[in-house]
Amino acid sequence: MGGFFGAASHHDVVLDVFFGVDYHSHLGTRRAGMIFHDEEVGFQREIHSIENTPFRTRFEDDLPGFKGMSGIGCISDTDPQPLLVRSHLGTFGITTVGAINNAEQLVERYFSSGSRQFMAMSSGAVNTTELVAALINQKDNFVEGIKHAQKEIEGSLTLLIMTSDGTIIAARDSMGRLPVLIGKDGEGFCISFESFAYHKLGYHDEYELGPGEIVRVDADGYETISPAGTQMKICAFLWVYYGYPNSNYEGVNVEVMRYRNGAIMARDEAAAGGVPDVDYVAGVPDSGVPHAIGYSTESKAPFGRPFIKYTPTWPRSFMPANQDVRNRVAKMKLIPVPELINGKRLLFVDDSIVRGTQLQGTVNYLHECGATEVHMRSACPPIMFGCKYLSFSRSRSEMELIARRVVQELEGDEGQKHLDEYADSSTERGQRMLKSICEKMGFDSLGYQSLDGMLEAIGIDREKVCTYCWSGRE
Repeated sequence: MGGFFGAASHHDVVLDVFFGVDYHSHLGTRRAGMIFHDEEVGFQREIHSIENTPFRTRFEDDLPGFKGMSGIGCISDTDPQPLLVRSHLGTFGITTVGAINNAEQLVERYFSSGSRQFMAMSSGAVNTTELVAALINQKDNFVEGIKHAQKEIEGSLTLLIMTSDGTIIAARDSMGRLPVLIGKDGEGFCISFESFAYHKLGYHDEYELGPGEIVRVDADGYETISPAGTQMKICAFLWVYYGYPNSNYEGVNVEVMRYRNGAIMARDEAAAGGVPDVDYVAGVPDSGVPHAIGYSTESKAPFGRPFIKYTPTWPRSFMPANQDVRNRVAKMKLIPVPELINGKRLLFVDDSIVRGTQLQGTVNYLHECGATEVHMRSACPPIMFGCKYLSFSRSRSEMELIARRVVQELEGDEGQKHLDEYADSSTERGQRMLKSICEKMGFDSLGYQSLDGMLEAIGIDREKVCTYCWSGRE
């Protein structure tokens, strides 16, 4: 994934952009960068790795060298950015969030048109933000260039551009898969992925871009330079998992949605036969906790915290790329409370169950600590398809997804034709999948939130929400 923040004002914005970008640190752990523009010195830019050092610590020493009344910055879980580009459109900074599934085809097409080179990263791949800039530069202005890039890309593209006069251009993905919000204070405007990031900096909500909308922002105001489209498919995982609790998307708060989602799970489970009799309902930190609070409140089962996350050195973030390191980190950052585990019947709610590898270790540890029962609930339906539109998962194959693996084990290729049935716990196939995962993982019971229940909790028109990773439908 990733996130960005930009600001244009009548005062210096270095600290606003610094803290605004830092408040997107939960969205990525690999690279980060900032670009500022000052009338006297022009552009200033720094990009650093943040794989072993938090953004704030890594960039703190750079602050004295920055000045400018316009700036953009990003947290990136993919390539180094933002980039500084010189072209027939002028010199500009650019940062992107999204996914490009046809990057190699676009590069080859670029070469075949007569262009000769891209800068290559150590892997030999082209930086996707540089590729986006090349697509934009094929047109005569930024608006046409951005629309061209979004049309050519298979996946999604949301971006910020800062021009040589300090103006910022913000573009939301053509299907609105990610949010872009504008905040305002007394001296200027900001653009952000997360709304709480600018609330903490003294900006208030001003405007939320529609799908495909392109907006020009400077210190004096903002204007739409390409109107929003009529279709939207905003990612449901914003609310379920990776959005920060304080943020609002399409008018729906993340934390409130998660309480409601947990309550709906418990309500529907009770109607279908009753929730397990347990000593505590608990959430898997961090994202699972509010879902569990909602489940506990609705089911009248006490809420507890058998695991506490050690936040001083394990902030909320995506996990390292190496699977062995991920498993070790998952174990190290959760500290048990033995008094709430030994001899207890526990029901855990997690935001999602993707591969199941980390969860397997957690369940084994709970049993080792004396838990008599471990029930598991997922705050979203079984994930059956890899995301084509956003880079929020490191899964390289759909068979890495535990639900798909179990379907293959149960019924082979024939089972892959009946994924809708397997995703529905009311069907025979759905019950077989739940039983198999329970046996594999050591759960006493397993339940998934239904697609209808999750969409009810989000509360906006379901046709405007992307659920591809659960249903496989566009």
